[in-house]
Amino acid sequence: METLIDFLETLDVEKTLIFAQLKCSKTEAELLQALAKRYIQGEDDVLVFDLLKELYGEKKYDGIKHLKEVKLLLELGWLHQQSFAPMKISEVTPLELLNSALGLSASFLKLLQDGALESELPDIKPYSDHLEYLQDQFLRIDLYQKMSAIRQNVHEHSLGIDRTQAKLKLLEKRIEDRVEQTTGKLVLDKFFKQKKMDSKEQVIFLALLREEYSATDASLRDMNALIELISLDEYDRIKNRALLEDGSNLINDGIIDYEEMLNPFGGISRAFYIVDEVLQNIIHPQKNKKIRRIKLNTLIDEQDIFELIAPETSLEDVVLAKETQSTLENLMRQLDKEVISRLVEWGVKDKKSGIDARIIFYGAAGTGKTMTAYSLAKSLKREVLAFDCSKILSMYVGESEKNVRKIFDTFYDLCEKTKTEPILLLNEADQFLGARSSGASSGADQMHNQMQNIFLEQIEKFRGVLIATTNLLENIDKAFSRRFNYKIEFKKPNQEQRLSLWKKMLPKGAPYEEGFDVDMLSTYSLTGGQINLIIKNTAYKVAVREKALFLLEDFIQEIKREKDASFDSEKMMGFLNK
Repeated sequence: METLIDFLETLDVEKTLIFAQLKCSKTEAELLQALAKRYIQGEDDVLVFDLLKELYGEKKYDGIKHLKEVKLLLELGWLHQQSFAPMKISEVTPLELLNSALGLSASFLKLLQDGALESELPDIKPYSDHLEYLQDQFLRIDLYQKMSAIRQNVHEHSLGIDRTQAKLKLLEKRIEDRVEQTTGKLVLDKFFKQKKMDSKEQVIFLALLREEYSATDASLRDMNALIELISLDEYDRIKNRALLEDGSNLINDGIIDYEEMLNPFGGISRAFYIVDEVLQNIIHPQKNKKIRRIKLNTLIDEQDIFELIAPETSLEDVVLAKETQSTLENLMRQLDKEVISRLVEWGVKDKKSGIDARIIFYGAAGTGKTMTAYSLAKSLKREVLAFDCSKILSMYVGESEKNVRKIFDTFYDLCEKTKTEPILLLNEADQFLGARSSGASSGADQMHNQMQNIFLEQIEKFRGVLIATTNLLENIDKAFSRRFNYKIEFKKPNQEQRLSLWKKMLPKGAPYEEGFDVDMLSTYSLTGGQINLIIKNTAYKVAVREKALFLLEDFIQEIKREKDASFDSEKMMGFLNK
């Protein structure tokens, strides 16, 4: 405690042992000395007004003149605010501090106790193993995080960030020297050199790797948090975004990837992670066997149950009724990783399980159920394994029960082999979901009930995202209805929506007659699927004419033909908002 006693008893504060390390003026050091004396007497925090009154009296408001010195000590990190709602130091005016309570910071108390802020680093020696090397690298990330926090809360040029930056440089030089002395294999260092990763790319990778080791859903996976970690100012942040955008080295080389989710505020957030194969090679370097993620499209031809769909449209592209759109947006928010993290914390959800949602899309044909399922998958960055439920009845009698299990067993097998989580889409699922026959006597009825019971059992234990589409919700067995988290209705578009659909679907750049009235077309009650079909049929008719010109009458004829033919059951996947 020699340093502490020296600081308390020396009359000329400039002659104290630690004055040179304070990097402040004599007046500012005297403020610290007065606070240190009060601290020893048991006062953790002191009102600034009382402190200035003690040192400078009340005459001519002399104490107020020294508020700037108080603020600078806060910026240097020697003081901290004793407040339940501390303000950002860089935004505080000196006068606002007059009635604030301040105390000595942990850094200053450490300086008083040890006579120095930094303890001596151990002698430089080779790394004994890979984990020891990782320990130093994770400490490096801790210092980057500390600097990021300082930049967001105090003045950029404060002593606090200077000290942390100096410690970081020492650590990075120490890592470099220890690597040079190490003769053994350091997998991560070798990986950095093979991939020619610069310092900022290394920091991003190490931050994500530390999250994998800590097994938490920490904010360092967030794009903005990672950019903040390696950026000094706003210009730097804009420039460094390129390191995490599509086309960057880290993403193009298959080192990291990301998931896009709709956040609670309606925007899209990106959560980054290290690609499986890379992660396994770093965490388990002793294993020679490489873990490879097989792509779904390489396995899909080996089975005859599912069709693999790679969605091309997101939810923003689909035109839906406002109520349906609102429900889907709310669903997306509930699938957000931050929300899932809370459910895990509350014990409502298993930490190891992914996103779970069992959804029914119901409504008339042509209202966009299937297209919306694809678009939801696109927004979740998932592929779709689609099954046409009408296939099940084409199987031999007595085999349908086995085939129901086969649907789900094959789905789980594909997920396991590819290490992915595609969405399971069950199209035209009416026969699975319809009310079961009571007291069924015929073999066909008994088989159908048994098939539905097995389907009910599989729905009950399903883990992942499942979407079933159906035309009629009222025919669904209540037992099935209870198993689905979400039942979302797809209504026929109103006139305003139909007008929007016509405008978006009509061929761009095509020749139209003078005075072509698209508003007239929107008065006909049609689904989006029907509008899409009518436009295509009209286009084929116009294209074969010598003078290819779209007439309003051409569309009206096709509308009447569509309505007269009663093609309400025409299957259309959906319609786009382009």
